[in-house]
Amino acid sequence: MPANLTPQYFSAEKVFKQAKTTPDKIAALEEMLAVMPKHKGTDHLKADLRKRIARLNQADKKSATQRASLVVQKEGVAQMLVVGPPNAGKSQLVTMLTNASSPVADYPFTTGAAIPGMMEYENIQVQLVDTPPLAAGSSQPLLPPNLIRADALLIIIDLAEDPLTQMDSVTAELARMKIDIGILPVDEEQTSSLNWKKTLIIGNKIDLAEAGQNYEVMRDLYQDRLPVTAVSARKGTGLEDLKLKIFQMLDIIRVYTKTPGQKPDLNDPIVLPRGATLEDAATDVHKDFQAKLKFARVWGSGKHDGVMVKREHILQDGDIIELHM
Repeated sequence: MPANLTPQYFSAEKVFKQAKTTPDKIAALEEMLAVMPKHKGTDHLKADLRKRIARLNQADKKSATQRASLVVQKEGVAQMLVVGPPNAGKSQLVTMLTNASSPVADYPFTTGAAIPGMMEYENIQVQLVDTPPLAAGSSQPLLPPNLIRADALLIIIDLAEDPLTQMDSVTAELARMKIDIGILPVDEEQTSSLNWKKTLIIGNKIDLAEAGQNYEVMRDLYQDRLPVTAVSARKGTGLEDLKLKIFQMLDIIRVYTKTPGQKPDLNDPIVLPRGATLEDAATDVHKDFQAKLKFARVWGSGKHDGVMVKREHILQDGDIIELHM
């Protein structure tokens, strides 16, 4: 059976061939393994990749240990990487927004591993992952594929320093990790090998002198392409507005189910991408609903509360649905 390998696989293979360090080679091999089609025709290749990864890990146990410290399993409705230059306040912001205990200090490179925490927004939780700082020439390892495939990025910029220089440095490091946030001048060949990520730019330390002017410069340059906001992680300024912007950037909706004659549980929503239909929600509840659904009633986005709707009805955030089989 032919392998029928995808363009994503060949892109990762190209990265592997160009890799100079053991962690970079392992990251590329893991990406090749992750994007490889799953069928009998790839079984031999899959086994070969796993052997190569094992040999590289055995040859460099130190780099394997570094990479293990960066592996974070996704939890909540989305996984967001918190990235930025040294001493921008990433760890302090994650600590303020979540239950994580990231090391916070006035000197750079205090975060050496990926540290996850859960941010609550109303009745959902979003996973924020504090990561090692991004800096040109840093000895920190590249992020492994399991984090590169995160849902979105939060870029933290120090408003007490030149924000544009910091953004240039961060975007260059992200490009080195094959991540594009939509502002790099890349050609078609480069674009095909990059992973595009939803991104929110956060200017931190808005309480300091000159920060307001620096924020205006950054906002004016980027706001037409990416959402931009300002906070003070140290004082807690702007954090509630930041949570709202994070929710809006994820572009998701919350839908609630109820049984006839009972009230819905508003603490346990179904989370779906914006634009999802009644059929999508029914499938999420149980695969039997997708096949056996006779009709449904909706409260919220219907013309009238409790009106009967069809499978293709587009749901809105906060809708309540009553499914009938």
